[in-house]
Amino acid sequence: MMDPTPRPRNSEDFPMEGLLRLRLLLAALQVAACLSSLVPEKEKNPQYWRQQAQETLKRALRLQELNTNVAKNVILFLGDGMGVSTVTAARILKGQLQNQNGEDTLLEMDRFPFVALSKTYNTNAQVPDSAGTATAYLCGVKANEGTLGVSAAVTRSQCNTTSGNEVTSILKWAKEAGKSVGIVTTTRVNHATPSAAYAHSADRDWYSDSEMPAEALQQGCKDIARQLVENIPDIEVIMGGGRKYMFPKNTSDVEYPDEDKSRGTRLDGTNLVALWKQKKPKDKNAHYVWNREQLRELDPQKVDYLMGLFEPIDMMYELNRNNETDPSLREMVVVALRILQKNPRGFFLLVEGGRIDHGHHEGKAKQALHEAVEMDCAIGEAGRLTSPQETLMVVTADHSHVFTFGGYTPRGNSIFGLAPMQSDIDKKPFTSILYGNGPGYALINGERENVSTVDFAHASYQAQSAVPLRLETHGGEDVAIFAQGPMAHLLHGVHEQNYIPHVMAYAACIGENKNHCRSSASHSLSGPLAATSSMLFSVLLLQLLF
Repeated sequence: MMDPTPRPRNSEDFPMEGLLRLRLLLAALQVAACLSSLVPEKEKNPQYWRQQAQETLKRALRLQELNTNVAKNVILFLGDGMGVSTVTAARILKGQLQNQNGEDTLLEMDRFPFVALSKTYNTNAQVPDSAGTATAYLCGVKANEGTLGVSAAVTRSQCNTTSGNEVTSILKWAKEAGKSVGIVTTTRVNHATPSAAYAHSADRDWYSDSEMPAEALQQGCKDIARQLVENIPDIEVIMGGGRKYMFPKNTSDVEYPDEDKSRGTRLDGTNLVALWKQKKPKDKNAHYVWNREQLRELDPQKVDYLMGLFEPIDMMYELNRNNETDPSLREMVVVALRILQKNPRGFFLLVEGGRIDHGHHEGKAKQALHEAVEMDCAIGEAGRLTSPQETLMVVTADHSHVFTFGGYTPRGNSIFGLAPMQSDIDKKPFTSILYGNGPGYALINGERENVSTVDFAHASYQAQSAVPLRLETHGGEDVAIFAQGPMAHLLHGVHEQNYIPHVMAYAACIGENKNHCRSSASHSLSGPLAATSSMLFSVLLLQLLF
């Protein structure tokens, strides 16, 4: 995780009194304007709400006709750190980016018919981390914090506890069933979430061998980047950041040749990108790309394997993204789907909006929420390129954050704006968005900083927090699961997080629980296909009898 950058705040740079009065006046005018147009005209009519409720009721009643098809494809969208408060705030932001109030906007995931809650604790942690949770929702087994693709019998950072305690993921189950598989992330491809799909590691921070203790290397443990290339060598699509971990130590980065922090880190001298290519069959087309232009030039119909590493570490925040060199999450998802869809047996795709989490850790709510909106756009693209009749799509989070927004804000108030009130104690204003802890804690002359004196709408503004910490922490409450497609109705109520991959596997007839698959396939027949099958059966029966 990258260290937080300095906030755009310095009270000494502002003519305090005049600017403070101006800010307070503007805030008052903003609130007055909101209150004057608080209720849209159509919403003043009770019939508007009754009709809306009746339409929702009709849609709910239609859900009695459950989709029990076998899922040819499975797509898991994971918003890292996307708790319910983040989902709500992202919904408002999405609407406000479209010049709407925002509260009544629909996210793509809001359109999914089935919603459940996931209990996110790790086996040894009430408030979890992203590694133990990834093991749960990808491998179906809860694990200790900081460990990847292993059971709770493994102790973090102790290599010698790993052997014999490895657990496999739904990505491997899909691959063993003949499906194509892919990983797309906005973090490094060997970060916690994607790593649980292919690696078995006692420590999530063992990105390359240079981050590993000598003892672990001597005991035979392998770094995560190497496991990406060796454990499941035929992953069709790998896209995200993390170039530096794939190249020998001090190798200059192709994009940032003069930056020491971007240089290769590997002590073993291995070029893992070259090794990845070598492992591919000679009759297959394997492409490595490192920028957006190269990605756009690819013909997915002529690509069998793709590795795209677009940054040395994590990809840039969407608000900071270089449109010339870095693809957006939705662009990566579209390319991934077009490659994976060529397999007649279907595919499994893991998509992570990973920097939602980083934005929150840094106290930069604007960055986090724009990341969430971008992931929602990627969900929309995936929905347009697939059919819910044959594709199970699940959207969830690994954990929440101590992020909140409140303060009795009026309808349409900017999600990044001020609350229409002041503190009871110091009589200073505050932003609607706040954190329970984190780097946004600041005292000016022994008092809480007056947010009217800073640019709280800046992309890198760090929202005020109650407790000073270098990095804000995760939250421990349940997170939402949204689902649509075959067997999506199995995600309802409150579940342990490790239940999720078992549902996806059951729906796709991979991994365990395959006994239902033959009957499910016959039940999904309808119309002319069912009639034809019945006729053929009758003919065969007559031949046997006579």
